[in-house]
Amino acid sequence: MLWYILIGILCLLAGLALGFFIARRYMMTYLKKNPPINEQMLQMMMAQMGMKPSQKKINQMMNAMGKQQEKEVKPKKKK
Repeated sequence: MLWYILIGILCLLAGLALGFFIARRYMMTYLKKNPPINEQMLQMMMAQMGMKPSQKKINQMMNAMGKQQEKEVKPKKKK
């Protein structure tokens, strides 16, 4: 009887851990394909701050945000 309880608890913990990592991977790929901020949103934000956004400035900001996102996704190497 004790073995059934232990196996049930172990399966529950393994399922929770596996579910967490699957959900994390799914969200990372979803956010990479569909970033939360696009060019139109960035242009609107800059206009609200009183800036006149040029396409060059918008492209620079989008590239900077993309590089920042890639930096956060990559695992850090230990020396």
